[in-house]
Amino acid sequence: MTEPTTLERLTAAFSNLSPAERTLTAHLRRNHPVAGLASITALAKAAGVSTPTVVRLVQKVGFKGYPDFQAALRDEVEAALLSPLAKHDRWAAGAPQTHILNRFADAVLGNLQATLAQIDPAEFDAAAALLADPARQVYAVGGRITHATADYLVTHLSLIRRGVTLIPDAATAWPPAMLDLKKGDVLVAFDIRRYENAVLNLVELAAGEGAEVVLVTDQWVSPAATHARHRFAAHVEAPSAWDSTSVVTVLVETLLAAVQALTPEATVERMTRLEGLLAKSRLFRRGR
Repeated sequence: MTEPTTLERLTAAFSNLSPAERTLTAHLRRNHPVAGLASITALAKAAGVSTPTVVRLVQKVGFKGYPDFQAALRDEVEAALLSPLAKHDRWAAGAPQTHILNRFADAVLGNLQATLAQIDPAEFDAAAALLADPARQVYAVGGRITHATADYLVTHLSLIRRGVTLIPDAATAWPPAMLDLKKGDVLVAFDIRRYENAVLNLVELAAGEGAEVVLVTDQWVSPAATHARHRFAAHVEAPSAWDSTSVVTVLVETLLAAVQALTPEATVERMTRLEGLLAKSRLFRRGR
């Protein structure tokens, strides 16, 4: 068996790290491998932590010290450079490397790689199984920005199965929407920075009523994670005034694909009925 990579070690230890160590880990993942090749003082400054935090983190993940961590990282970089997979054209071939098209695409790809590296496939499968269980009602909620993502999930999941509800984004509408929630039902909550008290309150309420909470958050992890059965931390930073929800959307679409795979017959039946209804309604124009 091969030795785990530096990223794999960081991922495995994530749940046992202090807040400062999690911040440092997020920085290392987001800027892998360049961040870890800097001096210890430069890394600490860039991540906004102290140098002792850097030392503690690398020791927690199995290295004797920072030089040992850097040596392993350099070995990984050297091995990667031997692979043709490490070589790729710029996303926008007609634009310079520094153009926003390429910088933003590189950031999104880095976010996706860092996010997937820390997701436990077994936990992902367990969350998909909850969403596919016809005995459970599914509710979804998001914040000011992520409410649109919750809506997107409900729109598609409703085509796969019954019993899917979008909770209104107005906090005053939440209690009536939760009237039918029972123990074992599923709440999918979206909460990225700046974390919203309203989402936290609803998650706490649903968990208290016995709901299984699936939380999709960012790499800094929403306080709502305390009440979640399953949580997935998507990396969201991008060269923009706003965080990017691209990876959040990828997680939603992958969950939808997983649920569909778990319920193929029911999905085909519902989609067939839907197509019949759409044809009768003449909602869409026929192709030429």
